Amino acid sequence: MVVEIPTSSSLQVDRDRPHNEYLGKLLRHSEGQTIRTYPEISGWLQELRQKAAYDVVRQHLPTRRDEDWRFTDLSALLAIEFSPAQPVKVDENAIAQFILPEASHSRIVFINGIYAPELSDTSALPEGVFAGNLTQLPLEDSYDAMKYIVHQDGEKEVFTALNTAGFPDVAIAWAKRNVIVETPIHILFLTNPETTPTFCQPRGLIVAETGASLQVIEHYGVIQENCPDMPSDRPYFTNSMTEVFVQDNARINHTRNQRESGDGFHIGKTAVSQKRNSHYTCNAISCGGKVSRHNLGVWQKGEQTETFLNGLTAIAKEQISDTHSAIFLNHPHGTTDQLHKCIADDKAHVIFDGKVFVPQNAQLTSAAQLNRNLLLSPKARVDTKPQLQITADNVKCTHGATVSQIDTDELFYLQSRGINLDNARNLLLDAFAAEVLDRIPIPSLQKNLAQCIACRTF
Repeated sequence: MVVEIPTSSSLQVDRDRPHNEYLGKLLRHSEGQTIRTYPEISGWLQELRQKAAYDVVRQHLPTRRDEDWRFTDLSALLAIEFSPAQPVKVDENAIAQFILPEASHSRIVFINGIYAPELSDTSALPEGVFAGNLTQLPLEDSYDAMKYIVHQDGEKEVFTALNTAGFPDVAIAWAKRNVIVETPIHILFLTNPETTPTFCQPRGLIVAETGASLQVIEHYGVIQENCPDMPSDRPYFTNSMTEVFVQDNARINHTRNQRESGDGFHIGKTAVSQKRNSHYTCNAISCGGKVSRHNLGVWQKGEQTETFLNGLTAIAKEQISDTHSAIFLNHPHGTTDQLHKCIADDKAHVIFDGKVFVPQNAQLTSAAQLNRNLLLSPKARVDTKPQLQITADNVKCTHGATVSQIDTDELFYLQSRGINLDNARNLLLDAFAAEVLDRIPIPSLQKNLAQCIACRTF
């Protein structure tokens, strides 16, 4: 038996803080959401959501006066009144364009943040791995889920707390102890936009227990007839949160593909916890959204952990895309390698802010961070801030950033070999993006993204 749990609270935001009347409306929308779960854990879940609501009212929506948001202009978001997205039924043909051949029988689909079992198919997954939502999770495993949900650092940040106060469901990918899952799990978070602006808050939980191995694709997109990246005069706001736990000697390869529409607003958080001898790879792609931001935090909580972060942003027109990452190497013999590339055309604005913390007890660690940016228009803009904060004295750390345009000499060389200007430009863009795309372990997704980037930069 399952029950529906609403959030009920009489808390009021402080209206003297910036934009807090707007934040109060979003919180009331969140409190109106219900989530179906077992009666045995309903009390815990209701308390969790009420605590998060309390964290929200003690804060304010970020403005450009806040250091971490000074390059990200949210005025377009604040100009729109959103209402909660409602449960809807969609035809399987509507999601056909999103299905990957490698994961056609290992996918779970969420529409407006709510699980759609009729669109999901997990028949290819072996024993020892679960892919579904909180209601499908066996009761005994639900008790274990209580040890993971909202157990990451940074959970009190305003948008994260807002998600916790009102997520309508939880997407779960979970590999049990020593289970090696070779089939990728595809989590599809799709928005079905309405004529009025809507607001939804998807939630994800990814767990690899001790010795397990898991491959996950997390996709954010929109259901519409034309290209999903194009605007359709139907704005919506997605505020997502995904928690990732990589236990001792476990491995997770995580691809996050943000392809919201040109009318969409996307703010997402990925929080990762790694235990001893674990390996985590994140391939974060951002092509969609009118305004988008991804906050990525990784905490190494054991020795000899390995973290690899690969990112690619490709935007055009007047899009804004912001990536903020923070990696905390808290133990000896840790390794982290981050490569983030950005392509900006027209009047687009890309932001990268990456922090790597190496405290005194993180001796004998290796940390590398590189941000490379390619501007295709004189009006395109980039703000980049790679940062290393090191107090340990026996480490190997490097970081850097580059900003450039397409090399005219390279274009001339290709044209001298009989390649026309458009094809020459496309070849150079392919080569720039391929360094990240080639690290995605799903061939069909690599191909789709390469085509998308070529389309967006012409």
